[in-house]
Amino acid sequence: MQELLKGILGLGWQNFAMFIIAGILIYLAIAKEYEPTLLLPIGFGAILANIPFSDAIKPEGVLTALYNAGIKTELFPVLIFIAVGAMIDFGPLLKNPFMLFFGAAAQFGIFATMLVATLFGFSLPEAATIGIIGAADGPTSIIVAQKLAPTLIAPITVAAYSYMSLVPIIQPPVIKLLTTKKERLIRMEYTEEKVPKVVKILFPIIVTILAGLIAPSSVALVGFLMFGNLIRECGVLDRLSKSAQNELANLVTILLGITIGSTMVGEKFFDLKTLAIIGLGLVAFIFDTAGGVIFAKILNLFLKKKINPMIGAAGISAFPMSARVIQQMATKEDPTNFIIAQSISANVSGQLGSIVAGGMILALVPLFM
Repeated sequence: MQELLKGILGLGWQNFAMFIIAGILIYLAIAKEYEPTLLLPIGFGAILANIPFSDAIKPEGVLTALYNAGIKTELFPVLIFIAVGAMIDFGPLLKNPFMLFFGAAAQFGIFATMLVATLFGFSLPEAATIGIIGAADGPTSIIVAQKLAPTLIAPITVAAYSYMSLVPIIQPPVIKLLTTKKERLIRMEYTEEKVPKVVKILFPIIVTILAGLIAPSSVALVGFLMFGNLIRECGVLDRLSKSAQNELANLVTILLGITIGSTMVGEKFFDLKTLAIIGLGLVAFIFDTAGGVIFAKILNLFLKKKINPMIGAAGISAFPMSARVIQQMATKEDPTNFIIAQSISANVSGQLGSIVAGGMILALVPLFM
């Protein structure tokens, strides 16, 4: 009888609290449809990890095996990048390369939050890991955390994916605070130009080489993203491209989500450090959004053809959620204003920018340790 009741007797307030958090994540996934493919597995993984004496997270447990095989080795994040690369069409960005600057400007929050986090007493590696949350790039956050601050991987990944799912809630107030109605009504010209196939094929190859030379630590991140895109654009691997976009993406997302959830053990999750990380992650996300908007406003001081500054907010890596949010805001202000092409261009550039920023952090931070 004691054996049958040990699970119930072993319940503590941390377990109940984590069950509530897991329930909230599952609710957001199902009722609000905020990143359901990630939040639902993360929430359910948290339930599995917080059942007292759960054999799933024992040293020989299945979730421990998945963590060791997929997170510690960085396998799951890079496989996700293959899928993401196969989904991304870099055509809009190639038609308007100027949008690359917005992908760079929107990484401001990473480095600003690093500074703030050090003031809160975090070490430089921990501060860098917290800052990368602002990129809104889950796989990059996992890899940076695993290399620089593995003990923080649970709150880092949960914060990163949670804030990614909350883009429609977080970004609009920040954008409205920093822009006027007149600025949000700015129209932008768009001319349809066909990108030659050879350019689309060469782009992922050249980007991999250049990014790798600038930040060798980003080779795995950029390389697998660009490999997925090359599969898409080469024109002779349609079956592999569709498999990467569907079967590979779905399978790895399920395993990644439930494995991340398994790291949310109540005893380790509830402390001031974890709460500070989640709070600073939100600061990083806001700073990244603000950085892109402010950059666009500064450019408008020198440009004859003005840029709608909302596009700057799409420079984060949350693709294509952020671009959709920007277009929805533009349509709300003026139903005939369409800036989706420019928003997608900035959003795609943000995907590249976050990866390069992550690679630079991995390359530079160890030099100061």
